Amino acid sequence: MKTVLDERTVAASHPSAVPPAWAAGVVGIVAGAVALGVAQLVAGLFAPETNPVTAVGGVAVDLAPAPLKDWAIATFGEADKAVLIGGILAVLAVIAAALGVLASHRSPRYGTAGFVLFGLVGAAAAVTRPAAGLLDAVPSLAGTLAGVRALPILLRRATPRAGDLPVAPDDLRTADDEPQLASAASGPAGRTGVLRLVHPPVKPPITRPLRPPVMRAGAELRAVDRRGLLTGAVAGIAVAGAGLFAGNALSGGRQVDVARDTLRLPPPARPAPPLPAGADLRIAGLAPFVTSNDDFYRVDTALIIPRVDPASWTLRVHGMVSRPIEITFDELIRRPLIEADVTLTCVSNEVGGPYIGNARWLGASMADLLREAGVSPEADMLLSTSADGWTCGTPLDVVMDGRDALFAVAMNGEPLPVAHGFPARQVVPGLYGYVSATKWVTEIKVTRFDRDEAYWTSRGWAAKGPIKTQSRIDVPKWGATVPAGRTTIAGVAWAQHRGISAVEVRVDDGPWRQARLAETPGPDTWRQWVIDDWEATPGRHRIQVRATDAAGHTQPEEPRPPAPDGATGWHTVEVEVTA
Repeated sequence: MKTVLDERTVAASHPSAVPPAWAAGVVGIVAGAVALGVAQLVAGLFAPETNPVTAVGGVAVDLAPAPLKDWAIATFGEADKAVLIGGILAVLAVIAAALGVLASHRSPRYGTAGFVLFGLVGAAAAVTRPAAGLLDAVPSLAGTLAGVRALPILLRRATPRAGDLPVAPDDLRTADDEPQLASAASGPAGRTGVLRLVHPPVKPPITRPLRPPVMRAGAELRAVDRRGLLTGAVAGIAVAGAGLFAGNALSGGRQVDVARDTLRLPPPARPAPPLPAGADLRIAGLAPFVTSNDDFYRVDTALIIPRVDPASWTLRVHGMVSRPIEITFDELIRRPLIEADVTLTCVSNEVGGPYIGNARWLGASMADLLREAGVSPEADMLLSTSADGWTCGTPLDVVMDGRDALFAVAMNGEPLPVAHGFPARQVVPGLYGYVSATKWVTEIKVTRFDRDEAYWTSRGWAAKGPIKTQSRIDVPKWGATVPAGRTTIAGVAWAQHRGISAVEVRVDDGPWRQARLAETPGPDTWRQWVIDDWEATPGRHRIQVRATDAAGHTQPEEPRPPAPDGATGWHTVEVEVTA
């Protein structure tokens, strides 16, 4: 009987037929990238937030306990979303690498099962978003199929062919009556070569079993087809990158940017008066009276900024009204527009924190539109909804009491930046943003506090959120080193829709001194203040500030955290004065 030793037999008997763990891990990561790229591509046809990473991140944000969210905002600030997405991607990379190793070293079924599991998680997260449907699961499922398909292809490319398997020449055994396994390259003992089959002249049939080649203990090195791994990885990354690029393009982001850049807003029917001289003290280090759009704080739950085309945007007013209304963006900007200077503040702002800014807004009156809808006298809340499903509960009486509550379309003389709510958002003076400042607003439900709950209210925050009287020291900063002698102390204070009537400063528990107040256009903005004649003496000093609003309320000394209705306490800085 003649026995043939072919390449399949050699590969099956050779430990190098399995790539090493590091190569299998790379394969898993690339396959995961392909899955995410394809998912992003398909999400571009549906909605960007249906991408599995974004969907899972949104669920993580929604399910995270309030103390964890507060910690994230306090620790990472406006980068909290980038940190969350980066963390999700890092975890996915580790898992994908592990799936690559399991599929290579155990069974391909492990890799398939892992990708399917995480695809189902992404699909479940997508379909449970507000206003989501079953079709929102398609991007995650498409990504799953791509990953399941890419993994075995990449593993095959990384696995060396049997004819290229490295062995040590002294491990090869030959017999006169067996086909000879010899090295294709000759050389000194210990060098490795490539297996090839050398058949001897025809002899009588073999009567004993054929023994496959083996390697001695300690020589079991796993091999990888480096060229195949490299080309496969490059191809996979190219597919992933193309999917991400095409998905972003299909999502309409560029179209929205063009719409914003070409938008021409009509002049206000009621323009804001010029800022009074002296509203901005122009002191180095002091926050300017008008916060630029680029520097304006952003705190929201949107992992991907909604990009809403004004051509398809509508605002629906319904609920406890006699005449439900739905208007387009063109109809909104044809309404009489009001210009107003309003300071916005986030309830997450710690004492002395940065989540506050002042801008000149342009928008239509919320109260006028609600009157046209015929609000029921029994209603007491406006439940607004943003394009990404976030909800906000605003006290109805505050909107209707005559203040400049706006559906804003412009900010500091230009259309709203996309990150700040383009094409339209709410601006309501006197309330923290979580109950007043819905960005990308698309719906207003007139209702009652005892019937509906908004996003943050259901998570333990106060239902109405009026802004508390607060003040902040901007100059000098905490830990600053200043020279002895006459020194400037300056900052801002705010009590929106009440206004600031006085600011006091003290050093080292000394007597309170009245600060000089800057001018202000009205009660809805912050107010700068300054003491420019502090005679600083060498040593360590503690500076404190407190403000009193126009209603006669002085901010309390007792420090309290932001939850559930805004932080309190005197802002304090310590400085070192040098001789």
